[in-house]
Order: sequence, then structure tokens, then C-alpha cells
Amino acid sequence: MDRNIETLEPTERTEMSKEFKVKAGLFLAGVSGISAIIGFGVTVVSAKKQDPVYFGKGMIPTKELPETGASLALRALGWGTLYAVAGCGILCYGIWKLSGANNLQEFRYKMGSILPPIPKNNPPQGRTEFSGLNDLLDYLQHQKGARDR
Repeated sequence: MDRNIETLEPTERTEMSKEFKVKAGLFLAGVSGISAIIGFGVTVVSAKKQDPVYFGKGMIPTKELPETGASLALRALGWGTLYAVAGCGILCYGIWKLSGANNLQEFRYKMGSILPPIPKNNPPQGRTEFSGLNDLLDYLQHQKGARDR
């Protein structure tokens, strides 16, 4: 990886550039964000379809409940997101620091030496293409039956 950037092919130069990495990160963040928004929206619409009367009551504060259900849910979602991101970040940072690696390449090498190797499946020992879900389930059922014999 210590090669001079002028000696690289144009495709290698593009892949190694910071601009490419930034674009890839933005794309990943965008896809993740859009997926989260769509998932949350589908959940809200589903709840509204199931019981529109109580859904409407949860949007308006009353004397008994000064906080609406929607604001309570958003607050819980915010705290849950904060705890999940912070917990995962602390866990990953702790594992990285315990490994003693200084960069991502060292970390990858150290984890590769600690963890068991992933076996190669070349050539594939089973089917890899199915025409549909029924075909997949039939294949799995017959494989289980063959192992039980």
C-alpha cells in the first residue's frame, strides 16, 4: 500500500482517493437515513390504520396526560438511539484499543490472526440459485432429511 500514487492505474487512484471514500460514506449514510425514515413512516401509518381513534388521542395532550404519545415516543426514540450509538461506539473503540492496533490495516491483520479462518466454498458444495421461496424451502427440507438418515 506504500506505492506512489503516480504509478497507480486510474481506477486504483480513484479508489484510494479521499474523495471516493467521502462519496462512499455519504452514499452509505444517505441510504441508511432514507431506510430509517421509510421504516419509521411505515410503522406510524400501520399504527394509524389499526386504531385511528386512539392514534388521534395520542396526538393531543389532555389533563390526565400532559405529554402526547407522539412526543413521548420521539423522546424514547432519541434516548434509545443515543444509547445504541454510544454503546456500539464504546464497544468497538474498546476492542480496537485492546487489540493494540494503530490503524485499520493492523486491526484487520490482528483480528484475522485471532479469529478462526472462514472456510472457502469453492466450488460450492450446495445449490446457490433458487427460482423462488418454495424452491429454497423444498431444497432445505430435503437436505435436512438427507442428514437425518
